[in-house]
Amino acid sequence: MFALNHWQSGTAALMALSITAGAVAPFIAVTPSLAQTTFSDVSSNYWAAQFIQQLSQRGVIAGFPDGSFRPEEPVTRAQFAAMVNKAFQKAPQRQAINFIDVPSNYWASSAIQQAYTIGFLSGYPGNRFEPNQAIPRQQVLVSLANGLEYTPNRNVESTLQYFNDAANIASYARSPIAAATEKQIVVNYPNVNFLNPTTTATRAQVAAFIYQALVSANQASAINSPYIVAVQPTTPTTPVAVTIPQGTAIPVKYDKAEKILVTKDETAPLTLTVAQNVVTQEGAVVIPAGSQVIGQLKPAQGGSQFVAQRLVLTTGQEYQLNATSEVITKTQTVNKGTSTGTIIQNTVLGAGAAAAVSAVTGDRAIATEEVLGGAGIGALIGLFFGKSSVDLIAIDPDTDLQMTINQNLLVSLR
Repeated sequence: MFALNHWQSGTAALMALSITAGAVAPFIAVTPSLAQTTFSDVSSNYWAAQFIQQLSQRGVIAGFPDGSFRPEEPVTRAQFAAMVNKAFQKAPQRQAINFIDVPSNYWASSAIQQAYTIGFLSGYPGNRFEPNQAIPRQQVLVSLANGLEYTPNRNVESTLQYFNDAANIASYARSPIAAATEKQIVVNYPNVNFLNPTTTATRAQVAAFIYQALVSANQASAINSPYIVAVQPTTPTTPVAVTIPQGTAIPVKYDKAEKILVTKDETAPLTLTVAQNVVTQEGAVVIPAGSQVIGQLKPAQGGSQFVAQRLVLTTGQEYQLNATSEVITKTQTVNKGTSTGTIIQNTVLGAGAAAAVSAVTGDRAIATEEVLGGAGIGALIGLFFGKSSVDLIAIDPDTDLQMTINQNLLVSLR
């Protein structure tokens, strides 16, 4: 997509960064092969010497007539636009616009239009470009990341934690700077851990940023510098334990029946099965499907509620569990003379409900395997003698027993 703008003819050595704000651009008819690559104020051991030399050799930058480079001078937005156009060649991405503060005869007018159309620079509200504004370091990095269409592959805030002054990075710049950091475009002198995002970029700093952007786009050879920020991706470690937060829903199912009937006053033991894996955001399975939730159906607010007591994972690990379902108040009326078979089909009953059905229908032969808790029915039948009907709480296991954890649950992953 991108190609280095090699050896342009005529004014190729014209260097926007050698122009002071508001000045008329000088015409320097020098081909890059003859371009100056050493400068009186850039010693061989200067931190940015290699970046400056390489860009000078390519004709992307040039010095001043007195043989200096002036590496610590600030860079304007117009000057940066001219540099970007010399460094990168890219097809237009959007229509040109006329900035109200960039006259057609302004020395960098065409460079600004080009930098805008290829996506490296944008304007300000009110259709302004502010060409003579000193450009901050974060704006240079955002421009290069956006122009090269880089997006972060890792967590933005984790990447930016590398910088001790990350809090000073503007919100609009955080994602592009994270992407630029991943691509090793960021060069921080003298301390790699300080980005100084709001500080005006100097000519040396911009040269370093642009050269590293060329390297990232495979348009230049890498330079060995201790000031290039190289954030190594961290190897994710498997946590020893995970806390399942209060309020988490656990999907459960009950395979033994399609319906459960209990009286509103009874407590009945019930074991449910976890219907699907409960996983972390990273995909680690915390509660495997098939684990068991052991608890009871208990009276609650005129209805019945499942109250969990223990969680037994498929690995055999057990945990005390504080979780409950919603209160179920739906009822089913059993009338005298009703066929027991129609009541208990695909249904399990609490001992109290079984006693009620037996007493009202007169059927004393309800099988114990159809009853939660098994025995004890006979002792309860007397509570319902003489009744011609009884209302039982009717529970649909697929929808009524989904439960929520009431306090944080720490589960080991080992």
